[in-house]
Amino acid sequence: MKRAYLDNAASTPIRNEVMQVMINTLKYSLGNPSSIQHSYGREARSILEESRICIAKNVKVSPNEIIFTSGGTEANNLILRSSVLDLNIRHILTSKLEHPSVLHTISDLSIRYKISVNFILNDEKGILDFNNMEEILKKNISKKTLVSLMYVNNEIGNLLEVDKVIFLCKKYNAYFHSDTIQAIGNIPIDMEKLSFDFATASAHKFYGPKGIGLAIIRSHILKKIKPFITGGVQEYGIRSGTENIHGIAGLSEAIRLSYCNFPSYIKKIQNLKSYCISELKKIISNIIFNGLSHHSEKSIPSILNFLYPTKKDHLLYFHLDLMGVAVSKGSSCNSSIKKISHVIQSITDKSLLNKTMPIRISFGIFNEKEDIDSLINALQKIRK
Repeated sequence: MKRAYLDNAASTPIRNEVMQVMINTLKYSLGNPSSIQHSYGREARSILEESRICIAKNVKVSPNEIIFTSGGTEANNLILRSSVLDLNIRHILTSKLEHPSVLHTISDLSIRYKISVNFILNDEKGILDFNNMEEILKKNISKKTLVSLMYVNNEIGNLLEVDKVIFLCKKYNAYFHSDTIQAIGNIPIDMEKLSFDFATASAHKFYGPKGIGLAIIRSHILKKIKPFITGGVQEYGIRSGTENIHGIAGLSEAIRLSYCNFPSYIKKIQNLKSYCISELKKIISNIIFNGLSHHSEKSIPSILNFLYPTKKDHLLYFHLDLMGVAVSKGSSCNSSIKKISHVIQSITDKSLLNKTMPIRISFGIFNEKEDIDSLINALQKIRK
């Protein structure tokens, strides 16, 4: 049975080219990048820094603004915790639609360090209320504030209106952290033009390896950040420990390939999404799409989220899996079988959730129309 993998927002398949780079690095790069007394160490160091330069070139930042981490969750933790401990942040402004690695970390910081936290209001489509955001910033003008909002929502695909956020952060002298984990490597992003103070990325979201990511911290802020992991001088002294060279090389190659061929990649994903929307409308009358995921200009092309009319059946996703179709109900970092995600709960009426189940479809470069046909056929069989 040919299987249809439609959960690329959770993790993407690794590209063959990326795999080959990693294999070569594992096979031929023997040294520790901190052992620069000999050629083996210097060669490893060269791979490390060339990868950093390649990534920086593609996302338009300075190489010295990139800190390699074990993934997006660690990168978000590094930024949020360092902001409180080293930048004296006393107030955090975020939304209830953020990734658990942001929400849970902010909750922990608020308890440990008595940080005040506010949540920007959102409507039933997940659109943030920027008047409310400004009101909160104005009321807390005396506190050093960090605004933390994701660039692309990982469940409903909404694109953040970053220009409005940047404007308000500048107006009220607040730092701006954006979880860009679903954005970097999947849509064109120019950090040179965007006034983010902090951003994050994870390689396995754009056809690279798991277990490697990065934090982007602007150079004027990086000088103020103290060690997050102690015990060495790696990553400018912020994150001690021998770097994951083959993972970093894989991350670099994955991001290079993504930015090489963006126009055709995005066109393919958009066509798949449009086809999927069209086919879903044929089998589900009055289908309800979550957030702005069905809007071509207001959401990322790769994510589509909708409510599937059915009795409360938490085995729905397993039924689909048995039919060869892999989808999800939301974030893989919040994957309790019975619990509906906090994002869907925040934007959907409870009475509606009693008679529907959310399904997140996320497309990737290896998907074809046949994968969507498999999904549609499986949904029809389940309904019968």
